[in-house]
Order: sequence, then C-alpha cells, then structure tokens
Amino acid sequence: MVATNDSFDVRDNILAVGQRIMAGKGFSGVGINEILSEAGVPKGSFYHYFKSKDAFGEALLARYFETYLAEIDQIMSQPGLTMAQRLMNYFDSWQQNQSFSECQGKCLAVKLGAEVADLSESMRLAMKHGTDQIITRLAYAVEAGVAEGSLKVDAPAAVVAENLYQLWLGASVMVKIVRQTGPFDAAMAASRQVLHLVS
Repeated sequence: MVATNDSFDVRDNILAVGQRIMAGKGFSGVGINEILSEAGVPKGSFYHYFKSKDAFGEALLARYFETYLAEIDQIMSQPGLTMAQRLMNYFDSWQQNQSFSECQGKCLAVKLGAEVADLSESMRLAMKHGTDQIITRLAYAVEAGVAEGSLKVDAPAAVVAENLYQLWLGASVMVKIVRQTGPFDAAMAASRQVLHLVS
C-alpha cells in the first residue's frame, strides 16, 4: 500500500506536535493521547503511523536531527564569512535555540539526551547517530578554518569538535539548572580560546 500525501502530512503533524510538547515535558512525561489530542488526530490513528511509542521516539529524533543538520549546513555555508565566523554564528544560534525558556522543540537533543539513553536502546542509537553527524560537521568546519587560517587548534579537528559539542551540551544543561545564561557566556569564551580566536 502506497502512503498518500495526506497520510505523510498527518504523520508529520503528529511528529511536529510531539516534538514541541516533549521538548517541554520530556519523553516519559507525555502520553500518546496528549499528542494526538493536540494534533487533532483520532486516538486510534497512532498505531497506523507508528508501531510503538519507542518507534515514534525514533522517528521524532530522526526528524529533529534532519532539520537541525540542515540548519548547520546553512550556517556553515554562509557566503562572505570565514569558517571561524561561521562557527561563532553556529554557537550564537545555539544560545538562541537552547535556552531555558520555551524552545518550541528546538532543544530536543538537550531535553531528551540522558532520558532516552536510559529508556530505549533504539532511541539511544538514534540520538548517537544524530549527534555523531553534528560532531562530524563541526570537525569539517574546524579543519576548513585551520586550512584557511581563520582559526587554529592544538588537537585533531575531530577531538576539538567532540569537545566543543560536549562543552555546549553541558552548558545547555547548566543554563536550565541555574535559569540564567552565564554558562553560555563561559562556553563561548572557552570556544574562542580552543579555536584561538581574538575577541
């Protein structure tokens, strides 16, 4: 049976609503009925699109990372800028999206990371796949920045990229704990130091 455009639209709507709600409440804190009610979809329809809540979680993460990676690609290909400037723009964007206030689904990896890793192996692997792709893009940006001379690093690009991602992920968690943006300021300062950028 071939899925129609309407069926893809309904599925995407369920995922979009689920992403927004779970970014606020977490995966365990949200029931399927709440998502379907908010999406305006009959309760019996969920299992037509997803075989389980875990399968829904995997699809949710895949959708989230697809959008997120497209945004990184756009930032890292901005014309007329050095790669160092593009990296700083990425971290600026991170601060805007991964805040402790309502993030409209844009902070899903931060919100669900530790939770789903303990709940479901399939979702943990989906999360790992997505974050690996982010780190790979950051490593490419670091390598390109070194090649063009806009930044320099003291370790292999892959190591630097992983450290930067972990730094910002940790800062995002701390921002939620302390309810202020100081950890982002510290992460930005540390990133500039790691990349040997002049302030």
